[in-house]
Amino acid sequence: MTDVLTPERADTAIARINPVAKLAASLLLAAVLVLTIDWVSAAVALACEFVLFFFAGVSFKSLMFRTIPIWIAAPAAALTTLLYGRASGDVYWSFGFVHVTDGSIELAIATFLRILAIGLPAVVLFITVDPTDLADGLAQVVRLPARFVLGGLAGLRLVGLFLDDWRALELARRARGLGDGRALARLGSQAFALLVLSIRRGSKLATAMEARGFGADNKRTWARESTFGTREWALVGTGLLIAILAVVASVATGSWNFVLG
Repeated sequence: MTDVLTPERADTAIARINPVAKLAASLLLAAVLVLTIDWVSAAVALACEFVLFFFAGVSFKSLMFRTIPIWIAAPAAALTTLLYGRASGDVYWSFGFVHVTDGSIELAIATFLRILAIGLPAVVLFITVDPTDLADGLAQVVRLPARFVLGGLAGLRLVGLFLDDWRALELARRARGLGDGRALARLGSQAFALLVLSIRRGSKLATAMEARGFGADNKRTWARESTFGTREWALVGTGLLIAILAVVASVATGSWNFVLG
């Protein structure tokens, strides 16, 4: 089975850290950055993150390839904010509902930087995560229910199969002369076929897991122990430190813009 969630360079120091710590650090930083829309806090956080990226053991090529959606989403969101954001200050261009002003420019820059500051570290941390290690951590460290964790792990493991099924369906349709029609119609029918195939496979998987005792209420044992030690606390502390620096810099410069205020 093709596993699209294969971790990147599992021999690096960051890869050996418990995935729960990576999740906690990412959520902690994101929780702080979503409380304000200003470019100072996002810029400070992003600058600190770029320094840490050099120690993550992830190649620049891999980082750029895996963060393509973020580099697309950030400019798109910034452009939307620039054109339709809050109008304030000098007006540089106006047409209908579109207003490019000092306020919209500042919001666009803040939006662009904030998306990068939240998205990039999450990608860097999670491309070194193995789904099984994450499931072990969620069950043993966070103490989530075993049935929930194992069901999520099984779903993640099926992602690679879905991609293989999509390619197989595409080749089969072309072999039958159905692949040269309208693109949208072909996409819809092929997506529906994949949905039906996925439901069938999910039902079979659920039955197989129940037959093997995965749904039992007894206390479950785990093949691999998931520990949370000094390295994990150091990573969480680093995320907290970056968040504090971003908040302090934003408040000190008077840029703090609480979104709920």
